Amino acid sequence: MTPAKPRVEVHYCPACHWLPRSTWMAQEILYTFGEELGEVALVPASESGRFTILLDGEIIWDRRQEGGFPDVKTLKRKLRDAIAPDRALGHLDK
Repeated sequence: MTPAKPRVEVHYCPACHWLPRSTWMAQEILYTFGEELGEVALVPASESGRFTILLDGEIIWDRRQEGGFPDVKTLKRKLRDAIAPDRALGHLDK
């Protein structure tokens, strides 16, 4: 039996109009980690102001805790470190 691939969830506040930012981040995640991931899900949050990214249910980014949104470089590094630590990210590693 093949082990399940990791799942990323992007929880965003629709009232704050963060869907475009969320879809862009999901696109970047899939572009970079498409073979390592099983799914990237966009989840409209019922909580106002929420922007949280989870990997298999564990928070890897929370806008309120971190004080803002992640830049793609930081987000990709966090994901890489969790799902494919030996993988190079090219120019993002510099």
